[in-house]
Amino acid sequence: MNTVVFERRHVIGGAAVTEEIVPGFKFSRASYLLSLLRPQIYTDLELKKHGLRLYLRNPHSFTPILEERAGGKVPRSLLLGTDMVENQKQIAQFSQKDAQAFPRYEKFMSRLVLAIEPLLDAAPVDVVAFRRGSLLQRLKALSTLRPLLKAGYILGAQLPQYYQVLTAPITKVLDQWFESEPLKATLATDAVIGAMTSPYTPGSGYVLLHHVMGSLEGMQGAWGYVQGGMGALSDAIASSATAHGASIFTDKTVVKVQVNSEGCVQGVVLQDGTEVRSKVVLSNAAPQATFLELVPQEWLPEEFVERISQVDTQSPVTKINVAVDRLPNFLAVPNAPGGQPLPHHQCSIHLNCEDTLLLHQAFEDAMHGQPSQWPMIELCIPSSLDPTLAPPGCHVVSLFTQYTPYMLGGGKVWDEQERNAYADKVFGCIEAYAPGFKGSVVGRDILTPPDLERIFGLPGGNIFHGAMSLDQLFFARPVPLHSSYRCPLRGLYLCGSGAHPGGGVMGAAGRNAAHVVFQDLKSMGS
Repeated sequence: MNTVVFERRHVIGGAAVTEEIVPGFKFSRASYLLSLLRPQIYTDLELKKHGLRLYLRNPHSFTPILEERAGGKVPRSLLLGTDMVENQKQIAQFSQKDAQAFPRYEKFMSRLVLAIEPLLDAAPVDVVAFRRGSLLQRLKALSTLRPLLKAGYILGAQLPQYYQVLTAPITKVLDQWFESEPLKATLATDAVIGAMTSPYTPGSGYVLLHHVMGSLEGMQGAWGYVQGGMGALSDAIASSATAHGASIFTDKTVVKVQVNSEGCVQGVVLQDGTEVRSKVVLSNAAPQATFLELVPQEWLPEEFVERISQVDTQSPVTKINVAVDRLPNFLAVPNAPGGQPLPHHQCSIHLNCEDTLLLHQAFEDAMHGQPSQWPMIELCIPSSLDPTLAPPGCHVVSLFTQYTPYMLGGGKVWDEQERNAYADKVFGCIEAYAPGFKGSVVGRDILTPPDLERIFGLPGGNIFHGAMSLDQLFFARPVPLHSSYRCPLRGLYLCGSGAHPGGGVMGAAGRNAAHVVFQDLKSMGS
């Protein structure tokens, strides 16, 4: 069996790529952090052997506060890492009560992660097999319930409280634990990041859970940088694949999935007219691109096509990649005299995140067709740990910002003027926390939702290929009755972020889909 990969762009990796947009500066142009990649993928593909190197971040979260303090004192900030005693000291600046509650909150969330995480590594319950399959198929489908039942057992008597975490607004959950806004807003960022939702939106708790479910080198919840940028991860996976006999082609756009007269997949057609025969096709493209653009519509049920066209792909994200000639100098923690990176520089730096209401107001602006007046900004400086990314003394800065609507109100469009106006607004916000930032900029790359869609094939600019809302998860991803990676077309499988369990440089959908393909080939006697 031969495996061939066709990549539309000149570089492999989809959104996990390293690109030199400004000469001498290497950017993780779209995705920029690693945590969620399944541990089995590291080991199965021997990624370390194929060159993958990671920088673990500790501390990992920094929230500077915009405030003027009496006596010329520096503004406060909240720095969180793996040292619980240090975390409690930091939180106690804002609330002694919260400092005492924080270890209990972490323990509570860890148990939920322990219960939910196994669901990531298995296909969801096969509802179709339950309804229409033979007795053997129904018994097999019954086994897919095991992770769900196990999750319920782990959560035990606390199941109602955990249910609330998954279904309630994250503000309601956090209000039950904490009183200080900087801590609540910092934690709430993980519940809304990449999602067109407010911390006050029901179900935002699951997105938080999705982002704390990862681990790096055995450290639960850790996030890190990939040496050489995110493209180095894609390169390591590609190296492992080719070592196992796969062939990978870039600049090869698939324009059509070919179907034979019996309604079975028989391969793909490339843009240059080349036909490639195969009885199995796995699509890592978004569900909309796969089923509405690549598959001949006459082979798909009307109801299925309609449901795919209705998948919510709203995205609030504008990613800005910035080349700077010096490290940002935050008022809350001034730089060292020599300009070398300090612990907070390696963190996810949360700006305009002093208060959950600020996040909600940023969301409200986008709901009215306007980019946020005070955008939520996650600023990362991967070159603080990885000097290979920028010239000596210089740095690459990743700005993951929201909320920016795909369609602007008032008849405006995302042209060069609107892009630059928004980026200037973001830079103005950063300047308030780190004076001199604007003067340090030597180049920038602004990617609005339409840009993310055009360049990376992310529908609506959505980094997850579709909202991670409760109505689009588990056996409803991408749509109900079609969540087992199989498609209405025999031989076609969905293996990207639009399939269970969603996105975030996780690899789970691809790994799970591959297992389903192997099962099907085995049952076909191939």
